Amino acid sequence: MHEIVTLQLGQRANYLATHFWNLQESYFTYNDQDESPVDHDVHFRPGVGADGSETFTPRTVIYDLKGAFGTLRKYNALYELTEDSNPGQGLWDGKEVVQQQPQILQSDYQKSLDSGLPAPSLSTETVRYWSDYNRLFYHPRSIVQLNDYELNSRTMPFEDWNVGEDLFSDLDKEHDLLDRDVRPFAEECDQLRALQLLTGADDAWGGFAARYIDRLRDEYGKKAIWVWAIEDGAKAPLQAQLKREINKARTVHAISPQSSLYIPIIDPPSRVPKSVHFDPNSEWQTSALISSAMESALLPTRLRPYHDFEASLAGDDGTHKIFELQSRIMLDKDDQKDGTSIPAKQAVETDSSEMGSKVQREFDLDFTYDEAANSESHIYNQVQVWRGLDNDQKEYAPEDIGIIRRRQYHNSEPMCQSFSTPLRFPILDSFPANLIKGIKTGESLKLLATLTASSRTAERIKRFEAVAGRIVGVDERENIVNGLGEIRETYETGWLSDSDFDDD
Repeated sequence: MHEIVTLQLGQRANYLATHFWNLQESYFTYNDQDESPVDHDVHFRPGVGADGSETFTPRTVIYDLKGAFGTLRKYNALYELTEDSNPGQGLWDGKEVVQQQPQILQSDYQKSLDSGLPAPSLSTETVRYWSDYNRLFYHPRSIVQLNDYELNSRTMPFEDWNVGEDLFSDLDKEHDLLDRDVRPFAEECDQLRALQLLTGADDAWGGFAARYIDRLRDEYGKKAIWVWAIEDGAKAPLQAQLKREINKARTVHAISPQSSLYIPIIDPPSRVPKSVHFDPNSEWQTSALISSAMESALLPTRLRPYHDFEASLAGDDGTHKIFELQSRIMLDKDDQKDGTSIPAKQAVETDSSEMGSKVQREFDLDFTYDEAANSESHIYNQVQVWRGLDNDQKEYAPEDIGIIRRRQYHNSEPMCQSFSTPLRFPILDSFPANLIKGIKTGESLKLLATLTASSRTAERIKRFEAVAGRIVGVDERENIVNGLGEIRETYETGWLSDSDFDDD
């Protein structure tokens, strides 16, 4: 078994992760159904509920601020609260004044799930918290509320990178967060494969995540750490935008060298096809769109036949760890009606000749960059995941990765490997209706999701260097600017490392 433990840090991360877990739950098969192509043991753990029954809950730790969990309880129907709800007065024998916050009412969607009734349609108005569309039970150890800060507080906003860094240090001194929160899940694994971390990157969660990953790297040395770094794509006043940029610069500088895979994600993306409609102010809707690519990009890590995914990410030299997330939606011919189809250039049928070693450059959605891709940018490595092959299409059987690498290196081609599966992307009732025009709840999508390491990253980091050089204080400016410069060099076309010279 090769398990993955997930960490979710902050509001944006939890919106995206909730869609991710709902999708994993949808792949379960029951009774006489065929075996699911997804190996559920990778992300789920067996356990025993309060009544002695067997449970199956996500291997995840969910961090968020006070007031951010909505109606989600630490103890649920699987693990009922067994502690004394009235512990007594203790040493205090005076009068007590109890102050309680207004109770958050459960959404109709959650009431229907609890009753086993058909769930009503969700809308932007009915989704107040990420827990409003959550379909799973979590283990009590998975729920960690940070009471030092409150969601959307104006007096103590959780925005500055250093605030998150300090909060982690204070909590870790008091509790040893790895020992309390991560180790119980990690020690249940037969063979821990990776630690997956979703976090905000342009606010205080970036600092919190940076210190967390330092501790994870110290504790789990050579284990893979995959980071989904979510950035706010909404427009903001100049001062707020500069703060976001310097937070991004610090996050990239601190986390990308420590991680095995670092994927910046703009939420919401700025460029979308006409067939995609969403409310940019609804995190439920924007994160749903992102989840279609995010969940698909690492799907091979959960599929039973595939085992070479990490080697594919490493490329030819293992130096490129920052990847771009992109996707292409492919509508069936029957769905391509007037007004509902993606432009012909984008709505292509999956052809096995497109797969294999051919690098893809045209996408409907780019979740990492605002600007369009430059055809002259150099691609170092690309991992493709094709979902939803038709029965009459030949499924791509990947060659030995060593043969692929040697052939591509000999022909001076970018490293590229494809994974394919007939499993389509399902549109659940927790997914926004009509997000993709012509696709309804209960249907499914064919799509291509890619992770690409290219020279575009150098241009992005160069901007961070410029911002850091102007704004960061003198005491840390040199360290950050020089560190970003070293990262940038590895993504510049024609760059050679010292090891390249040593080999000559």
